[in-house]
Amino acid sequence: MLLAIDAGNTNVVFALLEGRTIKGRWRIATDPRRTGDEYAVWLMQLLAIRGVEAKMIDRIIISTVVPRALHNLEVLCRHYFQVEPLIAGMGAADYAIDIDVDEPKSLGADRAVNAIAAHAKHGGDLIVVDFGTATTFDVIDFHGAYKGGIIAPGINLSLDALVGNTAKLPRIAIEIPESPSVIGRNTEDQMLIGVFWGYVAMMEGLIARIRAEIGRPAKVVATGGLAVLFDQATEIFDAVEADLTIEGLAILAERAASK
Repeated sequence: MLLAIDAGNTNVVFALLEGRTIKGRWRIATDPRRTGDEYAVWLMQLLAIRGVEAKMIDRIIISTVVPRALHNLEVLCRHYFQVEPLIAGMGAADYAIDIDVDEPKSLGADRAVNAIAAHAKHGGDLIVVDFGTATTFDVIDFHGAYKGGIIAPGINLSLDALVGNTAKLPRIAIEIPESPSVIGRNTEDQMLIGVFWGYVAMMEGLIARIRAEIGRPAKVVATGGLAVLFDQATEIFDAVEADLTIEGLAILAERAASK
């Protein structure tokens, strides 16, 4: 079985796969100080609940945008699974795609892996929107080459900045406003309209500009925690792929095994 580990800025996601089928997934808050032993205490219990023994996991692949977290994840793999992990973008798990930007090495592993999975699943020209700590827009051409993109503040970061830098504005939940009106009648409604519909307008506007610049039809693939929520409020997405990064890691692991 394959254990895929995606270490993001907010959460570390662990997914158990047979082939490309996800059999279980778990997440824990990202903390670069968390030791391999601490990961093991938490993860081993979750695997045991599913009836999975450590010896059943014979391959592990890691993707991380938090360099300080990598060492302790490697310790987890070596000490508790006796497996030398693949690292996305390195060695046998090299991306093997054309990263056509000014500084290819600066591309986050999650964005490269998303590009690989989106191209494998959908083909053609693509725009991948990932709702994470930041919201990223990635452009992949019909050859599978990564052409660049956009980085915008994630909606939770925007809300944190709004609440944290004002004296009286309250914390609100991110959800679709009950009323279709964009003229709020109270403070909470006005905040939700500004954050939610403002974000939808930002996405639709940027995607329209990207499509115009590409000059060819391009599918939009959404992923990340809030993709399902925003999919209910806009018709801009052609597909929502909740597990795009994990699926990309499974593809990389398959390619590495065949080398």
